[in-house]
Amino acid sequence: MIVPVKNSDFTIVHEIINDGASAYKGIIPADRWHEPYMSVEELQAQINDGVKFWCYLDDGKMIAVMGIQDKGDVTLIRHAYVRTTARNKGIGGKLLQHLASMVSTPILIGTWADADWAIGFYKKHGYRLVSFDEKEQLLRKYWNIPLRQIDTSVVLASADWPGA
Repeated sequence: MIVPVKNSDFTIVHEIINDGASAYKGIIPADRWHEPYMSVEELQAQINDGVKFWCYLDDGKMIAVMGIQDKGDVTLIRHAYVRTTARNKGIGGKLLQHLASMVSTPILIGTWADADWAIGFYKKHGYRLVSFDEKEQLLRKYWNIPLRQIDTSVVLASADWPGA
């Protein structure tokens, strides 16, 4: 079952993000890896910035989260994580499809350039990589991330993105 995250779920959302992000350790540049991957303060800042989290419940237990952020002319998918023990069961796809069905604007997704599995996941669900130049422009316009992260990331766009 897919439901919106409640304020009282903050701790478990934080736990799922950091568990799921363990897949990035040793893959993304070492200078971008932190322990924990996302701090409590960073998660709160993301929520304060308008990221709305949804979760997937299995037998009443939260096992995945995905954020959505309205940026006016586009919607961003943010912080998509599935618990390590629940990966590769179609849960991320169900969350992505659910969130995509809620919006009428094109969807953009940023992820690490070296996270081949994440890029493959989004491509499998109909998203395409944008060009290098477009990636640079989009990350600067819609995300608030360090330059180093821009350098080491990619952006994928939904089929309704101009030029898709």
